[in-house]
Amino acid sequence: MSALLARDEPVFVGLDIGTSKVCMLVGEVDSSGQLRVLGVGAVPAQGMKKGGVVDLEALTRSIQAAKDKAERTSGYEIGSALVSLSGKHISCMNSTGMAGVASRTIDIDDVARALNAARSVATPYNRTIIHVIPRGYVVDGQDGIKSPVGMHGYRLEVEAHVVTANTTALKNLEQCVEGAELSVDGWVINSIAAASMVLTDTEREMGVIVCDIGGGTTDLAVFIEGAVWHTAVIPVGGEHLTNDIAQVLHLPQETAESIKRRHGHAMPSAIEPSEAFAVRPFGQDRSVQIRRQDLAEILEPRVEELFTLVRQEVKRSGYDGLLPAGIVLTGGTSLLPGIKEVAGEVLQMPVRFAKPEDVRGLADRLRSPVFSTSIGLLRWAQMQSQDQEYVRSGWPRFSLGSAADFFRRLLPD
Repeated sequence: MSALLARDEPVFVGLDIGTSKVCMLVGEVDSSGQLRVLGVGAVPAQGMKKGGVVDLEALTRSIQAAKDKAERTSGYEIGSALVSLSGKHISCMNSTGMAGVASRTIDIDDVARALNAARSVATPYNRTIIHVIPRGYVVDGQDGIKSPVGMHGYRLEVEAHVVTANTTALKNLEQCVEGAELSVDGWVINSIAAASMVLTDTEREMGVIVCDIGGGTTDLAVFIEGAVWHTAVIPVGGEHLTNDIAQVLHLPQETAESIKRRHGHAMPSAIEPSEAFAVRPFGQDRSVQIRRQDLAEILEPRVEELFTLVRQEVKRSGYDGLLPAGIVLTGGTSLLPGIKEVAGEVLQMPVRFAKPEDVRGLADRLRSPVFSTSIGLLRWAQMQSQDQEYVRSGWPRFSLGSAADFFRRLLPD
């Protein structure tokens, strides 16, 4: 680990704790400015359901296993990580904050004070603020400002998107992370982490939804004018498709998951009636033939239900008419054939499938929508380490002192 002291570039660690997998990545930014993955630790998740902890010991073991693999592949001892967050306990609201400008020129401290004022929104005792993300700034009555630093003015206002999480759920997850001898450097909700890797600048400006479909949840974030305007978590994901297959075809859960990945399709009309595969249901002495079209007829209603819930959530936000770029699908369940077409039919908007790009190192095995959130955590950590650029990019401020503490915690005792 002493080699880290001599590195010209900082090292980042992201821990993605999902319902179906736990993935820890170690990365850096190379000389060309691209993110390079140095270490990977991915294991099946145990002890999670719909983004919440249901077995502390099992999840702690999964995190420890992912950490051990990441340390072996990277060659570094890991002491802390930026951690992903999901679950139906997450909620959002919009807030405003104001700060008087001490001098006639707005600096980073003025922006920070305005954001802190927006953070002072009243929250219940059992809620913890996770993000305060600026949507836009107003300087002396002039709105639509994205970067006020360096501008002249007397009064700075910020419109911010505030994300909160249930404190108890957060503490339980933190206990599991600390049980694996890791400290939590910060929390990032799944949809925002994934968005940092899969959205283009044009999509962010025009208006777009990022839809991260995982095992137990579907995480949404609405971007308009380059900033986050709405976030939500829908407690439906790939596991619900697997459960439907297991119940209808009377199969073990592992078998149902396997045939979903190998033979699943969201549109029965796209399948040849002659296509079939063999499985052995409970109580059967021999395998039986199942038509692939019948399997698709099991999956289609659940996929339609998922995107109906997405449509309802977007309408509830009030921004459904401001999304000309449509929706971007990512996450492991987005790999299901036909899901893009069903999304288009239900949502009546453009649909694009996305996976992480512009990543080097061990990224060949990670260039999949399964790892959008995981790699997004590294990108987020990178932004946090660049304080001034972090503010100019329209993200919350992160102090250089905190970044220094983050890197120090990577060092061995």
